[in-house]
Amino acid sequence: MKTAFITGVTGMVGSHLLDFLVSNTNWVIHCLIRWRSPLDNIQQHIESINKEKRIFLHYGDLRDKQSLDIFFKQVKPNYIFHLAAQSFPKTSFSSPVDTYETNIIGTQNILQSIREFSPKSLIHVCSSSEVFGRVHKDKVPISEDCSFHPASPYAISKTGTDLIGKFFFEAYNLKVIITRMFTHTGPRRGDVFAESSFAKQIAMAEAGLTNGSIYVGNLKSLRTISDVRDAVKAYFMLLTVKPKPGEVYNIGGDYSVTLEKLLNDLIKKSTIKEKLKIKLDKNRLRPIDADLQVPCTKKFRSHTGWKPEIKYEQTINDLLEFWREKIINQKKNFLVR
Repeated sequence: MKTAFITGVTGMVGSHLLDFLVSNTNWVIHCLIRWRSPLDNIQQHIESINKEKRIFLHYGDLRDKQSLDIFFKQVKPNYIFHLAAQSFPKTSFSSPVDTYETNIIGTQNILQSIREFSPKSLIHVCSSSEVFGRVHKDKVPISEDCSFHPASPYAISKTGTDLIGKFFFEAYNLKVIITRMFTHTGPRRGDVFAESSFAKQIAMAEAGLTNGSIYVGNLKSLRTISDVRDAVKAYFMLLTVKPKPGEVYNIGGDYSVTLEKLLNDLIKKSTIKEKLKIKLDKNRLRPIDADLQVPCTKKFRSHTGWKPEIKYEQTINDLLEFWREKIINQKKNFLVR
């Protein structure tokens, strides 16, 4: 039976990847978590962890290579999905060193540990479209050979992640494949990301917890949106459909939208849309913004046959419903106390 290893399993992407692998494979799935990792996103699997012995949680940290060594000495996974990261661009401006240590040193640690103890594994290193940063409109849609111009400490850290992955393939023949995923969202998206923050604020206003003010940053930024559930299927196909170690792929959706339109589309779905007021919050503005995130994904699609299936409307609807349910549950729990 094949085995997989997921870092970052408690995040939006990692938890949806776990969902996908549980539903679509018979693999044994190992997951790296930190001692303080919230388990909300994988709660539905906790019972099966105890009963079926198919999902295993391992405590460790990317910045602690010894914890990675302990795992890879015991388990030699067929497939490794390295998703864990400090992934919030805005946060990276206030915590750049933590971002660099987690994303750059963490990637160095895990690839070195794989090299030493599990060199036959097929490895997905998750970079980011943010490595391209501020792209001139003449280079849109962005192809894989577009030059890097990172516009945040997070983007710089992902540039490091990208280059380290390439280095371990070229220098040590590790079976590394790199992805640069463009904006992907949906249920479980963290509220530090623009579209999820909008949805959360709408849900809070609907629940009577705010006065209806929706605080925003730069709404002119153009993004190509894909659904996280399509994204994890792409990651699965990356390692199972004619995998080509050493390759780098852009992955993204078909629908491009400004954050302003995305916000307005969410507001249209609100039960109190006439009460919502958009307000600029200067603290939400980045010093530099990657504002033309539109990909060319021909290379990945032609190689794997992947294409997005979930429509933009469903994605933003599911995102809003996720926050509605979460806010209502939090409100109930607060009232019970």
